[in-house]
Amino acid sequence: MDAEAARGRTLVEESREAVVVLDENDRVLLASRRARLAMDGIREGEPLPQELLSGEAGVVPLFVPYEIAGRQERLVYLSRAGDLAAYEELRSGFTAAVSHELRTPLARLLTLLETARLPGEDADALVDQAVGEVEQITELIDEVLFLSELESGARVVSLGATLVQPVLEEALDELAERAARAGVALRVGGDDGIEVAIRPRMLRVVARNLAENAIRYAGPDATFNLTAERGAGGSVVLAGADDGVGVAEAELPRLFERFYRSDRARASRGTGLGLAIVKHVVTQAGGSVEARRGPSGGLEIRCFFP
Repeated sequence: MDAEAARGRTLVEESREAVVVLDENDRVLLASRRARLAMDGIREGEPLPQELLSGEAGVVPLFVPYEIAGRQERLVYLSRAGDLAAYEELRSGFTAAVSHELRTPLARLLTLLETARLPGEDADALVDQAVGEVEQITELIDEVLFLSELESGARVVSLGATLVQPVLEEALDELAERAARAGVALRVGGDDGIEVAIRPRMLRVVARNLAENAIRYAGPDATFNLTAERGAGGSVVLAGADDGVGVAEAELPRLFERFYRSDRARASRGTGLGLAIVKHVVTQAGGSVEARRGPSGGLEIRCFFP
């Protein structure tokens, strides 16, 4: 029974919906992370604010009553009136952006294949370039699917505590050869004993995407430092900083947008989704992200975990 209770708590906690479980007196027994972050006044053991139950706060409640062990309880899904329209607008924009991003490598691929059929062309070299275009398309599709799974809740981000340092070291080891080809040195530092409430695989995703961003855009002879330190109030700060070419101040707030690439990065073969994935994973774990100029110039991405 303890295992079933733990499973139920995890399912509610990690729900992508704003959902609460109420007892017969409308006290909160459980609440999802999204409910706690999105709406004020939701605390376990305390009554749910009446305005959330009545819809007066612009929230539309959906009630699912049930009985367990002779007790009357209710699941309450809380959504804002404009959520569906906003979601449809976001989905439409995302679909258009994916179509646009796929069109460019597909056009290059078609040009390469048509050129390879012409007399006197180096077909082998052109096919090698075509393979590179297919690899970029595959990477883009993989990242779009991963982001979609994050948003749908198919990927659980937080489940138990993870020792940070070994995961960071493993992630950078996997990228060592690629970094060497780009002329970027990778370094890991920080507190060896730090843990965060995030699955190891998801922490590896964050670390890899931060490092890959530096490998692609920092430039030759740059150094990328990935560190985990204790922050204020018991938080953990995971920072990826390079001393490379950097990003214009005006572009910093846009770095976490899907498919956004700064002016200097537009010639790169990146998908434009790496930092968007970082933000999505960190926020699902209850944290936040920021981009700023690094202490040695370049770019620093900081991820704050509770």
